[in-house]
Amino acid sequence: MKITVIGAGRWGSFIAYYLNSIGHTVTLYGPADTPDMLRFAKEKTNGIITVPDSLTLSNELASSIKADAVVISINSQGLRSLLGEIKAVGEKYPPFILCMKGIEISTGMRLTQVVSDCLPGAKSAVWIGPGHPQEFVKGVPNCMIIDSEDETFKNMLVESFSSPLIRFYYGCDLIGNEIGAATKNVIGIAAGMLDGLGLSSLKGALMSRGTREVARLIKAMGGNELSAYGLCHLGDYEATVFSEFSHNRKFGESFILGESYTSLAEGYYTAAAIKKLAEQYEVDMPICFAVYSALYNNVDPKEALALLFSRSLKQEL
Repeated sequence: MKITVIGAGRWGSFIAYYLNSIGHTVTLYGPADTPDMLRFAKEKTNGIITVPDSLTLSNELASSIKADAVVISINSQGLRSLLGEIKAVGEKYPPFILCMKGIEISTGMRLTQVVSDCLPGAKSAVWIGPGHPQEFVKGVPNCMIIDSEDETFKNMLVESFSSPLIRFYYGCDLIGNEIGAATKNVIGIAAGMLDGLGLSSLKGALMSRGTREVARLIKAMGGNELSAYGLCHLGDYEATVFSEFSHNRKFGESFILGESYTSLAEGYYTAAAIKKLAEQYEVDMPICFAVYSALYNNVDPKEALALLFSRSLKQEL
């Protein structure tokens, strides 16, 4: 397949590297003046992957989207703007594969819904699940999911993207997979907050209760609540709640310690979007609400945690 990857950050660049390594013809696109593309143009590496000669770097959007499929790996809140740029330069749109996890704050839309809203008729799929580029490049394998409303497109992607390094599963619940993948970043921030407070032993309870509240939201939105226990959410917890490479966990810890953190932590934006969705669907999500309160309302994280433990007593399940 001829594939273009839009987004030259650590995940997007690894995806381009990976797809190229398993035999696809790949172009990595990014604006010429961005730090990632400037570094690749100068050094051919970002410290994680080195761009091989068989992988093309491009700063030209119009020519880059002339591909069999376009993978997008950018800040989820920037997706609508990017799709507007694509609409302005293209008459025909390739299928899109979304390799980011989030919910649009302004609309509450899942990212595949944003694609449909901006480019009616365009096919889209999501590529989600656990794994960090720093581990993949060392040959550490993992399992991931591809899901789409288009069964033929989904099946083709799973079959053509799978390898001994990444085993893909066929997704069967697009709502659940998108919501589960987005919300795990909020749980990741909560985990980092626990680390910063010296309460890492509470991560077991965080994972258990976090999965339950996310499952309730998925069910209320019309998805399968069991998806919360799959690779999109619970299965991604090790990479998000514990890993040294997790941006969301690091952000939560830095927030508690009063340290600056400049890398993208999608959970920050997702916390605001999830609060709106939970209120819309009348779902109780105490952990996500606590994270939101700390990030947006300046509630002391210790106070937010105390409120969780002072909730009324109830049966676990």
